[in-house]
Amino acid sequence: MPFGQVVVGPPGSGKTTYCLGWMSQFLKSLGRDVAVINMDPANDSLPYPCAVDISELISLEDVMTHLRLGPNGGLVYCMEFLEKNFDWLKEKLDAIKDKYLLFDFPGQVELYTHHNSVKTLLEQLTTWDFRLTAVHLVDSHYCTDPGKFVAVLLTSLNTMLQLSLPHVNVLSKVDLIEKQGRLAFNPDFYTDVLDLGYLLNLLQDDPLLQKYKKLNEALVGIVEDYSLVSFIPLSVEDKESMLRVLKCVDKCNGYVFGSMEDRSLESLMSCAVGAEFEYEKIKDVREKYMEMDDVSEIG
Repeated sequence: MPFGQVVVGPPGSGKTTYCLGWMSQFLKSLGRDVAVINMDPANDSLPYPCAVDISELISLEDVMTHLRLGPNGGLVYCMEFLEKNFDWLKEKLDAIKDKYLLFDFPGQVELYTHHNSVKTLLEQLTTWDFRLTAVHLVDSHYCTDPGKFVAVLLTSLNTMLQLSLPHVNVLSKVDLIEKQGRLAFNPDFYTDVLDLGYLLNLLQDDPLLQKYKKLNEALVGIVEDYSLVSFIPLSVEDKESMLRVLKCVDKCNGYVFGSMEDRSLESLMSCAVGAEFEYEKIKDVREKYMEMDDVSEIG
C-alpha cells in the first residue's frame, strides 16, 4: 500500500526545495525509502533524482512551441494530456515498490482551485489504493500584508475543497517571515487563523480598500464559516519544524498505522503527533525569526 505526499502551492512557495532535498533527505535520515515523482512538465532541469518524470511523456516547452500556447495554457494542456494517459503513469508507478512517494506538482494555482485534471488524477491514484495527503505550501511573507493573507486563506480553502484529500496547509520559509515587513499580530493568529475581524480593521485602514468593506467582510466570512483553514509553520533547515510537518502528514494519511511502519524511533515520534501543546507549533517562529516588541496580542 503506497503512502505519500502531494506537494502543491503557488509559484515560489518552495515546493521543489521541499521535495528536493529537505523532506526527501529528512525522510531518508529516518529510514524511509523515498521516491520523488516530478509532475511538473515545466521542470526541465531537475535538481534532484526522480523515479518518475512527466517530461518523459510531455513537456511544457514542446506544448508551447507546437500549439502556440502560453505557460498557463500549456500547463493546463499538459495536465489534461496526462489525464488521458493514466496507463503511462500507472506503469511507471507500478515499477516503484515499497517506497514513500513525494509528488512534486506545478505551481499554477488554477490547477488546484477550479480545473479538474489534477483532481481527477488524484481520485484515480486513490482508486489504485495510494494513501496520499495534500501538502499545500504558502510563502509566509504574505502574513505581513492583510489583503494578501486573506487571498491566501481563500486559495487554501478552495484547494482543500477541490482536491478532496487529507490536507495540511504549510507556511513555508518562516525563517524569512518578517523579511517583507513586521507582523501585526502574534504568529498563532496566522497559523490558527483566529478572529479575522482584526484583519478587517487593518484592511479598512488602507484607503484603497475602504470602498471594498462589504466585499472584504464577505470573503472573510467564507473562511470563518468553513473553519477549515489553519497552517503549520515550516523552515526546511530546522529539523524540529520538518518533523512537526511530517507528524501531521503521517496522521492524515494513516502512515503511522500502515504495514510499512516498523515502530522505530521515527514511528514513536509520529504517533505522538497530538501530544505537544499548540505553543510548540509557533515557539520556533517567535524565538528565532521575529522581533516581538511591537507585535499585538490576540485573545
